[in-house]
Amino acid sequence: MTRQLTLNAFVMPAGHHEAAWRHPAAQPERLTDIGYYQQIARHAEAAKLDAIFFADFPALGPSPQHNVNAVFEPITALAAIAAVTERIGLIATASTTYYEPYNLARLFASLDLISGGRAGWNIVTTASAAAAANFGLDAHPNPEQRYARAHEFVEAAIALWNSWDEDALVLDGAAGIYADPGRIHTADYTGTHIRTRGPLNVPRSPQGRPVLVQAGASNQGRFFAARFAEAIFTAHQQLADAQAFYTDIKDQARRQGRDPAHVKILPGISPFIADTEEKARALEQEFNELIVPAHGLAQLQGTTGVDLSGLALDTPVPLEAFPDTGDVTDNRASRPQVIAGIVRRERPTVRQLLHRLAGARGHRVVAGTPEQIADTIQEWFTQGAADGFNVMPPYYPGGLEDFTTTVVPILQERGLFRTDYTGTTLREHLGLPRPAHRGADQPVIEEPEQDLATV
Repeated sequence: MTRQLTLNAFVMPAGHHEAAWRHPAAQPERLTDIGYYQQIARHAEAAKLDAIFFADFPALGPSPQHNVNAVFEPITALAAIAAVTERIGLIATASTTYYEPYNLARLFASLDLISGGRAGWNIVTTASAAAAANFGLDAHPNPEQRYARAHEFVEAAIALWNSWDEDALVLDGAAGIYADPGRIHTADYTGTHIRTRGPLNVPRSPQGRPVLVQAGASNQGRFFAARFAEAIFTAHQQLADAQAFYTDIKDQARRQGRDPAHVKILPGISPFIADTEEKARALEQEFNELIVPAHGLAQLQGTTGVDLSGLALDTPVPLEAFPDTGDVTDNRASRPQVIAGIVRRERPTVRQLLHRLAGARGHRVVAGTPEQIADTIQEWFTQGAADGFNVMPPYYPGGLEDFTTTVVPILQERGLFRTDYTGTTLREHLGLPRPAHRGADQPVIEEPEQDLATV
C-alpha cells in the first residue's frame, strides 16, 4: 500500500480558536459533559481518523474569566471514550515533571487494556511555572533539569511496561495458576532523578506499550524526540521550516539507530472551511472579532515573556520586542521562534498579531475551500514536511464535522487516506511495530513471604 496520511483530531473543549466558546456554533454548556466528547470521538472514528488527542496542563490556565480553563483530566476522559468507541486511538498528555513513573505507567497500561490497544502518551515536561506550587514545589525546575528527569522517566516507564512477558498470564484454573512469576520481572530502574523497582501490577497490554508521542521542538526536545518519540506534534507556519524540522528529526532518529519511518511528524493545522475562500476568511474574521485582547496579551506574555499591554492595539509590533530565537536547526525556544517569525515576516499590529495567534496558538491556520485545505495537506505530505497532521478545528463540534465531511473524502479520493481501518490498535493505524517483551532471561520477581492474616 502507498504511504498514507496520519490524521488526528486534536480536541480542545470549545475549539482551538481562543474565542470559540463565544461563537453561536459552539456548545459551551456541554464542555463538562462527557457525552459531548464521546460524540466528538465517535464522529472522528466514523471518518477513520487515527486518533483523538487531549492536551493537558496541571494548573488553572490564565484568564479563566475570558476563556475555557475547566477541563477533564484526559486519561479519565479517554477511558470513558474508550467505552463507546472501537478503533480510534486515544492520546493523552501527562507530565514527566509532576507524575511519578509507576502511577503514570499503570494509568496508561490500564487505558491500553480498557481500549484494546489504542492508548498513546503525549510526553511533556510542563513549560509553565504555574504548576509548581500545586505539587508542593517552591520553583519550577529549569529546562535542563526537566529534560534530564524526562529521559529517566520514560526509560523507567518502558521498563515497567516491559515487566510482564507476553505469556505471563497462564489462567490455569485447574492447577490454580493465574500467572507465571518466572515471566514477571522487576524493573530495577535507578537513575539520578528516578528510582522504581516494579514490576507493574498491570499485565502487558495489547500493543505492548502505549505509543510514545512528544511535542517539544527546542533543541532539547528534538534530541528527546529522536530518542523516544513515535509521533511528534509540532507547529510550523512555513513549508520550508517544516521541511527542515522533518529532515532534522528523521536524521537524528537515524543516528540513534532508529527507523525514521517509525517517527511520525505531525504539524498542527487549524482549518476554516467554506465553499468559497471569501466565505472561509469571513468565518475566520467572525471568530477574531470575538477575542478579548487582555486574554490574548496575557497568553502572549506567558508564551514569550513579551509584554505588549502598554501599546495601542493598532500600533505595529516593535521588531526589537522579539529578538532572534534561533533558526530551524538551532532552535532554543520553539514557540517563541514561531511567533518571532510571524512578526518579522508580516510586520503586524498588536491586534493583528493577537488575531494570528488566537486561531491556534502559533500552529498554522488556513482558510479556504475543502479543495484548498486538501491541497495544503497534500503539498506538505508529499514535499517532505509532514507524515500527517494534528487537525485543530477552530470550533467543536461543527469544525471537525466540516473537515471530515468535506476534506477527508477528497484525501480519500486522491489515495492519501484510508477508507477503512485495517487494524485495531493505534500502533497498527500508525504503521508502528509492536515492541518485543523483555523475555524470560530478565530478573524474575522474588515473591516475599506474606502473613496471610494481613492479606
